Amino acid sequence: MNILGNLKYAPGARKKVKRLGRGVGSGHGKTAGKGHKGQRSRSGDQIRPWFEGGQMPLNRRIPKFGFKSPFRVEFQVVNVSTLGKLAESGKLADGIVTPAVLYKLGAVAKRSVPVKILGDGSLSAKLQVTANAFSKSASEKIAAAGGKIEMIPAISGTKTLES
Repeated sequence: MNILGNLKYAPGARKKVKRLGRGVGSGHGKTAGKGHKGQRSRSGDQIRPWFEGGQMPLNRRIPKFGFKSPFRVEFQVVNVSTLGKLAESGKLADGIVTPAVLYKLGAVAKRSVPVKILGDGSLSAKLQVTANAFSKSASEKIAAAGGKIEMIPAISGTKTLES
């Protein structure tokens, strides 16, 4: 009969706690499992997990190369073909394209990252496109379709899509 008062842990489920520093007879007395002398035997011993015992650390041993410019501006790219599809589906009111409109339509994922229009694909709709940057082929294709382009300065670290 299982009564709550009779419940016990399964044999071997609960291990005995190692009681340190309780006399020589305990098997863990005197130095309490810390050996003799050395950093690990002292109180307040703290060795960082990445410390290699004075050996030259890994992050200083491996070769360093390359350069990352702190002034690099990352763009979200939208192809001319995407603009063409949006225009064909009637989602672009009055043929006006801005980063805020592209964000609302889901063509770009973030409001705060500048937008660059690239020239992949074709465009037949007459659009007035406002973005932070344009590739040469994109600006040519928009102009060839009878549209206009307008640049917004792309400054890294600032909000560019205020609407």
